[in-house]
Amino acid sequence: METLLITLVLMSAFVALVAATFALQAGLKMRRSLIALRSHLSYEVTQVARRAAELEKNLATLDTRAQALPVRVSELQQNLAVLGVLANALGTSLRQAQNILSFAGLKSSLAKGFEALTKRSSGRATY
Repeated sequence: METLLITLVLMSAFVALVAATFALQAGLKMRRSLIALRSHLSYEVTQVARRAAELEKNLATLDTRAQALPVRVSELQQNLAVLGVLANALGTSLRQAQNILSFAGLKSSLAKGFEALTKRSSGRATY
C-alpha cells in the first residue's frame, strides 16, 4: 500500500512538473510576443507621426500656393482648412500615443527593476 501511495505521489509530482514547464513556456512566449508587439507598435506610431508631420508641412505649402492663385476657390480653401485641422489633430494624437507607449515601457522597466530589488532585499533578510 505504501508503494502505491509513493508511486501516486511521484506521478502527481511529475505531472505537476510537466504542467509547470508548459505554463512557464507559455508565459515566456507571451512575454516575448508582448515585447515584439510593443516594439512594432512603437515603430509604426513613430512612422505615422513622421508622415503626419510631413502632411502638415505639405498642407501649409499647399495652402500658401492656393492663396497665391489668381482665382481663389472658397470651397477648396475650406477643404484645406478642414484637412489642416484634421492633420493637426492626428499629429497631436500620435504624439500622445508615443508618450503613452514610452511611458508604458518606462513603467514596465521600473516595475521590473523594483521587483528585482525587492527580491534581492528579501534574499538578504532571510540569512
